[in-house]
Amino acid sequence: MLRFARNSPATARRTPRRLLAATVALLSLTFAGTALPHPVAAAAEPSGALPVTAASPQVPAGVTAGVAVFDRQTGTFTEQLAPAATFRSASVVKLLIALDFLWNRSPDTIPSADRTRLDVMLRSSQDAAAGHYWSTYGGPAIVARMVTRLGLADTAPPPAGYEGYWGYTAMSARDTVKTYRHILESAPAPVRDFVMQRLRQSTRCASDSFDQHFGIAAAFDRPWAVKQGWSGRYAQGTCGPASATAARGAGTAAAVPAGAGGASVDLSRPALHTTGTVGAGDRSIVAVLTLHPDGTSYGKAYTDLGRLTRSLNVPGGTAPAGKWYGTWGQDVAVRTGPVVGDNLVTRLPAGVEVLVGCQRKGQLVSVPPYSNDWWAYLPQYGGYVTNIYLSHPDNQLPDVPLCTSQK
Repeated sequence: MLRFARNSPATARRTPRRLLAATVALLSLTFAGTALPHPVAAAAEPSGALPVTAASPQVPAGVTAGVAVFDRQTGTFTEQLAPAATFRSASVVKLLIALDFLWNRSPDTIPSADRTRLDVMLRSSQDAAAGHYWSTYGGPAIVARMVTRLGLADTAPPPAGYEGYWGYTAMSARDTVKTYRHILESAPAPVRDFVMQRLRQSTRCASDSFDQHFGIAAAFDRPWAVKQGWSGRYAQGTCGPASATAARGAGTAAAVPAGAGGASVDLSRPALHTTGTVGAGDRSIVAVLTLHPDGTSYGKAYTDLGRLTRSLNVPGGTAPAGKWYGTWGQDVAVRTGPVVGDNLVTRLPAGVEVLVGCQRKGQLVSVPPYSNDWWAYLPQYGGYVTNIYLSHPDNQLPDVPLCTSQK
């Protein structure tokens, strides 16, 4: 279904379908966005402190999930959904790679080259750094050592024939929680502080130009710390002001037939994982591991994982203020101000939901047959998008306040 309400009142609402088809080719020439709008409804989410109790995890249709939320204050799980189910870890295994290297080493005494590698591996999920440690320190033996050291029940090295793919390490939500508990409660203080500081400083744009502030990072206000994971035949990342995309490493880009090397771990379907801590004092440990239907776009997986994460009971977590809206189009630009120019912050994953904090009038933007001078401020990006690309039939969003200060 096409939607006809993005321009001034006298035009697009009654624009014939054939006219829309004829003007699609003009979209990329006029402004960021190359697809026709999709009828995605706004997701009005409550803001403020999360409730003490919550409904069961809300898993979107077609998504396979393993979930565990552990409240360190009470020593209990507040959420568990298939906590022992195993998923290919993607970049979540970088936690084990870092801990293995630091097992008998202090971060204060390691060579500067290793501090740099660990920094970009944990903050920006750099694959080359993970590949260095994987090849230098035994590959699958890293996982085997950490299974023994941490007492992990479900974690296993990559299957036979794929030993070089660290992202094919099998992990579960409950083992992920146990890994964070080790970092926070058992690891030497210098190791704990080194690792957690870098997870708290997670960069929005990963080294491969994917936007990694999904799940926990989008569902809760700081303080949080995250190590994310993604794996599959996703389109190239669009994160950051540069258009070039870094090459992806062996741990994230490869995909093989489902069941290869072991029927219990799916190596084929798109994976997206969010793991980390939420709240003051790292009160809650959250692990949400997901698989999505074949062909799912990064933006769709990003959105579905976000909805699932927002449905969880996470003690100490606070939902950010604002309203969630779907977007349409390719490479939608987020800009520092409500004008088009040399002010690009980043480009959104296609079709992703965004949190809108407020809106204001700015430059009139035309994407035939649409035109609009309203812009939405996205607090989590620190920038604006034209309301043209928000999935709502009105130029001005009815449930979003005006921006009262110059951002």
